[in-house]
Amino acid sequence: MPSETNRLHPLSAVTLALQRGLTGLSMPFFAVMILSTVFDGVDIDWLFMLSPIGFVVGVGYGIAYYYRFTYAITSRTFDVTSGVLSRRSREIPYRRIQNVDVSQGVLYRIFGLAVVSLETAGGGETEATLNFVSEAEAERLRAEIRRQTARVDGASSDERAAPAAGVDETTRHDRSRSDRGPTLLFELEPTELLVYALTSFRWGAAVFPIALVIFLTSADSGSGLVPAFVLEIARPIGGPASLDSATVSSLLILVAVTSLQWAVATYVASAIYTVANYYGFRLGRAGDDFVYERGLIQRYSGSIPVDKVQSVSITENPLQRLVGYAGLWVETAGYGPESSGGSQSAVPLAETDRSYRFAENLTGVETPRFQRPPTLARRRYLVRYSLIAAVVVAVAFGLAQVTGLERWYLAAAVFVAVPIAAHLKYVNLGYHVGDDHLVIRSGFWNRRTIVIPYYRIQTVSTRRSIFQRRLGLASLAVDTASSRTFSWGTPTVPDLELETARELHGSGRERLQSAVRERARSDETGLSVDFT
Repeated sequence: MPSETNRLHPLSAVTLALQRGLTGLSMPFFAVMILSTVFDGVDIDWLFMLSPIGFVVGVGYGIAYYYRFTYAITSRTFDVTSGVLSRRSREIPYRRIQNVDVSQGVLYRIFGLAVVSLETAGGGETEATLNFVSEAEAERLRAEIRRQTARVDGASSDERAAPAAGVDETTRHDRSRSDRGPTLLFELEPTELLVYALTSFRWGAAVFPIALVIFLTSADSGSGLVPAFVLEIARPIGGPASLDSATVSSLLILVAVTSLQWAVATYVASAIYTVANYYGFRLGRAGDDFVYERGLIQRYSGSIPVDKVQSVSITENPLQRLVGYAGLWVETAGYGPESSGGSQSAVPLAETDRSYRFAENLTGVETPRFQRPPTLARRRYLVRYSLIAAVVVAVAFGLAQVTGLERWYLAAAVFVAVPIAAHLKYVNLGYHVGDDHLVIRSGFWNRRTIVIPYYRIQTVSTRRSIFQRRLGLASLAVDTASSRTFSWGTPTVPDLELETARELHGSGRERLQSAVRERARSDETGLSVDFT
């Protein structure tokens, strides 16, 4: 099917011209500044001639890039052509498209503009970005790509299931839903958003207090390396009045107080980020796709084809478990906007029972009956954490020899936490081998329960470290096509008895082959988009 060639919004030409113009303006500046220090014949006055020329060339390049950038929707692919001096043409098959995401900043919303990103399977980065188009065009692209993807997938499954019979009325009715408005599945209530913000801790938010300290330090030249307010807060409890007159004990107090301030500032920044990022979160169903929207300042929306979902995860940290809440994530094989991985939050936070019920309805998995590794694994964790505690005591002793630190032996109190840590790690491990799914649970600080359909498993491997070989243990690693595994680590059942690991390895391979054959004969996606 031929398709009309489209260009970006005209304001893109203005933006590209300014961006390239500033680049062209700055390049002669840096070149002349560097060359003037090397060659005597290079005069600084050249800047007044070369910089305007660079600006004009950059503006011209930006405008040319705008006119040379086109995109089109065809019957089989989404085509993007770009480049001025070096042309690049990309044909993205609908079968590979995992997510279609639309983002809008504050200024974009004011001008009615949006950025459309296409994420594909196995991609380490966004495959195509349309920066930017009108809101109406963004919605049209998302709906049309979703329709074309459903058509291509439906035609493929129809050929496998009944090449001569055509599409039955029920199937046609289900696919026609993609042309209707989305059906709401979940909406994050203000109370749930507040609980999510107060029970989440995002390490990326640590950049904010660090940047604040750097700014205040540069603004207050009299405080040296540390802002004055940090010294003032630590002084009443034994901190130094200045770094020049500081003793070892006062410096340690300063470090402790500064760390506490950093943790509080990071927690506050994390809560603000969570509210801004997940404000107005809504998840809906459009045909066989999940559609979502969220965000206060930067508004995100997108669609996830259900047949691209690789696995489903339930996440909960200690605070969330204490108040009885958990989150639900769906993971695809593409690159998504969440944590640079192909992962989307289907339910950011809900009551734990509700999240588990969502996971069971979504995947069709039976309620898991978890089995734990043998108790020998707990002994292994006890030894591991004891070694870590010994290192902490050794470091304290070394500091005492160099700095004169008194009562270094108090660091031995860390051994009290060793059996507790070993026990908590052990009791939060578990696995369940179901008829159609493998369920793995692990982690204490961020406990993750992942449901993996057998037909989504890529490889099953048995791994043994030196210490595991001595104890007769092994770990079972289960790879899927989800990009999230690269950032969170491959889903693994750790420290099983060797015979159990080998049995699960063989069983997993057989179930994988059987599930793939069954799926090839079936027209089912394997997941339900109506999971409420």
